[in-house]
Amino acid sequence: MEGFVEFDSEITLLTVRHSGGTSFLDPVGHVQIDGDYRESWQPAALPAAALAKAQQMAAAVTGALGGWGLFGVELFILGEDVLFSEVSPRPHDTGMVTMVSQDLSEFALHARAVLGLPAGGAERIGGPDEPAAASCAVLAEGTGVPRFGGVDAALAVPTAQVRLFGKPSVSGHRRVAVTLARGADVRQARERARAAAAALRITLD
Repeated sequence: MEGFVEFDSEITLLTVRHSGGTSFLDPVGHVQIDGDYRESWQPAALPAAALAKAQQMAAAVTGALGGWGLFGVELFILGEDVLFSEVSPRPHDTGMVTMVSQDLSEFALHARAVLGLPAGGAERIGGPDEPAAASCAVLAEGTGVPRFGGVDAALAVPTAQVRLFGKPSVSGHRRVAVTLARGADVRQARERARAAAAALRITLD
């Protein structure tokens, strides 16, 4: 049976199963359009009761699946209640924000976990002045080899970083890059990531 769910927000709780147990990263908020990731930010604001329930649910789901590695557990937040949405047994697209938010990204934690190395924690790197981080997907539409312009302008945005995916070709509607930024709060971090994304120019040859 299916039903329409009225929810306040959707988050990804990046959950790491490793040799030392199960660990959770700060919740990641995100925006999806047509079921596809567009923006994410960390930390997502959650009531303490909702965060506790989210962690319990993520631990139960990943524990039932078993194995070591990083899992992207997507959850719907309804006040202090939590509903399970889906799980990806691998680094998650919304978790790309961790490349700028913490010293060990989701990719580094996944590699450590599957290799049986310590993966019990990651330190936030924003500091008290820039405790929030955000990512923004950059898309191309059409057919051809993506070429990038405006990288200098994107990197001129305060704290901004750019990752170009290096896809050999694009056919249709594809993500080809992501911009990352930190800020004094989530709003500023998202604004900076968006500004960097807007500065990039994508052409298809």
